Amino acid sequence: MSKPDASKSGTFSIGGDLKIHRLGFGAMRITGKGIWGEPPDHEQAVRTLESLHEYGVDFIDTADSYGPFVSEDLIREVLHPYTKMVVATKGGLTRHGPDIWRPVGNPDYLRQCVLMSLRRLGVERIDLWQLHRVAPDCAPEKQFEAIAKFREEGLIRHVGLSEVTVDQIRLAQKFFPVSTVQNRFNLVDRHSEDVLDYCTKENIGFIPWAPLAAGDLAKPGTDLDKIAHRHRASGGQIALAWLLRRSPVILPIPGTGSPEHLASNVHSASFHLNDEEFELLDRQGRENWEKSRA
Repeated sequence: MSKPDASKSGTFSIGGDLKIHRLGFGAMRITGKGIWGEPPDHEQAVRTLESLHEYGVDFIDTADSYGPFVSEDLIREVLHPYTKMVVATKGGLTRHGPDIWRPVGNPDYLRQCVLMSLRRLGVERIDLWQLHRVAPDCAPEKQFEAIAKFREEGLIRHVGLSEVTVDQIRLAQKFFPVSTVQNRFNLVDRHSEDVLDYCTKENIGFIPWAPLAAGDLAKPGTDLDKIAHRHRASGGQIALAWLLRRSPVILPIPGTGSPEHLASNVHSASFHLNDEEFELLDRQGRENWEKSRA
């Protein structure tokens, strides 16, 4: 088996000028249980981050709420000054304990998120800063207006949004260029298919979270299982290969705290589905999604 190589996933230019390999790394899992506190094995988390360069992964997605702060601190500890690497982060969620996420959109809080992420990551400007959620505590326009100011001040280079609708993207575009959108999307979760189609049309990077999920399609004896065996791959690797083919703007960020799992995820870039395989999985995934909603 060849060495895992993220460059085989192709490239995408965030905002038209920030070129990355499409298969990136989600840094949520280098924290403790419930995305709270330090990782159970600090050295393993360090080795995972150290392996990114080796495998050609040059796009990391993190957030101030991962830990909170733990993920950003570890990334700086291991990878600063981020040579040939883009570190994207997010802000806007508060943490009150394991698995508790509460959005706050107050402009003063969002400014604090940006300034503290700058300090923790050790940079003068964040290449891609994403609003983790459009919060209900103040009008979306107020949140977008504040973010536009951060961009004008040079605190952030590009802006992304997370878990948004097409209408919310269009509203945000009145205040700043939307460079990326990060919504849950995978083979069997299609609730953001219209958002993906809009991003494809507008050349907005689409970052699917939970990209490995395949649900019942991954069971032994299914078509996905047969396709995986044909490629000598795992079901998760085929799910990632499907995402990479689904749209040229998709930027999967499978996350892990294990160097071995990282290697497996990156190796997904080497698998290429033919038309029949892609269309079969696409149809079955959509049927599975529609069935789950019935």
